This record gives sequence, structure tokens and C-alpha cells, in this order.
Amino acid sequence: MEFLSKLRSFIWSKHFLKHTGFIVLTYIVIVGGTVLYLDSYTNHGDRIEVPNVVGKKVSQAQLLLEERDLTIELLDSVYRPDLPVGTIVSQDPEATRKTDVYVKEGRIIRVQVAKNTRLIEMPSLIDKSERFAESVLKNRGLKYRKEYRETNEANGAVLQQLYKGAPIKEGKRIPIGSVITIIVGKNEGGMPVELPNLVGMTISEARGRLSGTSLSLLLGSCEGCLNEQDSTSAIITIQGPEYISEGAMIPAGTTITVSASKTGTP
Repeated sequence: MEFLSKLRSFIWSKHFLKHTGFIVLTYIVIVGGTVLYLDSYTNHGDRIEVPNVVGKKVSQAQLLLEERDLTIELLDSVYRPDLPVGTIVSQDPEATRKTDVYVKEGRIIRVQVAKNTRLIEMPSLIDKSERFAESVLKNRGLKYRKEYRETNEANGAVLQQLYKGAPIKEGKRIPIGSVITIIVGKNEGGMPVELPNLVGMTISEARGRLSGTSLSLLLGSCEGCLNEQDSTSAIITIQGPEYISEGAMIPAGTTITVSASKTGTP
């Protein structure tokens, strides 16, 4: 009982109350000051509505966002030929009216804009047949025009591929819809020769069949072939010009383009 009496006296003493009050006041000042600083530093309580800028030009969106103390940042361009160039197609974050999300002053709004060109890799057409080259260019969305050059070899095959008058290498990225000039070899001399039927032969057999003639063989594709040995033993499934009937004649120097398969089936 005596201990409790002394403890009660100590707690209610001026010395204890003064120090306790000092500690509580210090805590209030530190915590309160920290909260006030953080509120000021983070703009706590600011609620800025994000406007919808999709469908607007970047310049229009920039003015609209600056009025709200927001910043615009261009991320990249996406291929949208249905929209005018420079039209905003997406934004992050989205408009507040869609998400009910508000932001603080200085928030960066990232946007993507439309472009009407798309880059595509240039294929390799050298030594490919004229018709094969046309097909590849069409499939890649490229336009073409043809020029012919007299040659004693590679009749009907592409000798050069040009873009804007200069040679273009395989893998070079160019806008879709670009015009490619293909220089095709043409051999006007010599008597017409009979078109052989190469379908069912191996590549090695076909080369032997054409040996000693003015015709040449071009392997366009080989299904399942992993190396030169596979290509040599692969069986021809398609040829062009197509063999229709015995006695069909083709110009001397023609290149016969074939597709082959390691298994002998297309």
C-alpha cells in the first residue's frame, strides 16, 4: 500500500506532469508537422479530372491538359490508316469520366498517335522467277514495276531489285505500298525447246535432265529440307512453267522454278 501511495504521489507531482506534457507536446508537433509537410509535398487533396483527348490532335490535347496543370508525353505511333496522321488513339490514364479516377497536378498523360505508314522488310528476289517475285511483293503489300534486260543466263529470273532507283538489300525496312523495280533477265535468242515434266523427280535428277539444254533450274522452296543434301534428294512437287501436255514448247533459256518436299508430298 505504501508503494502505491508513493507511485500516486509521483504521478501527480509537478515534475512528472511537466515532463509528460513536454513529451506529448513534442509528439504532437513532430507528427502534426510531418503530416502537414506530406500534404503539401504530395498535393494531398488535389483532385484533377483527366479529360478525354482520344481523337484530338497532339497540339489540341496539349493545350487542354496544360489548362489543368497536366503534362502530355508521346509514347509511340500505331498504324491506323483510317485516321488522320497525328490523331491520338489512346491515352494513359484514361479519362476520369470512364474510370472515376482523379490525378494530381503535374501528372503525365501518355498518348499514342495514328500513322498511315507501316514498315515492312524487303525480301530477297535475286535469282527468283519473275512470277515468284511478283507473288512475294504482292503478299507483303509492296507494289512493283518490271524492266527487262537481255541476258544469256537466268532467263525469266530477277537480276536486280531496286528501290527509288538504287539497289535494296534483303531485310531493309521500307513503308508498305512502296514501289520496287525488278530487273528481269530475258533471252530472246535460240529456238524454242520442249518443256520437260520434272514433277516426281529429285532435284538431282531434274538437274541431270536439264543438263545440256538451254533451260535452268531454280529451287523456290523445299519443305522439310534442312541442308544441301536434303535439297538434292528432295522430290519436286510443283514446277513453273507448269507441264500441261507432251510437246509443249517454251523459249530457250527459260528458268524452271520448282518447289520440292523431302517427303515427296506438297
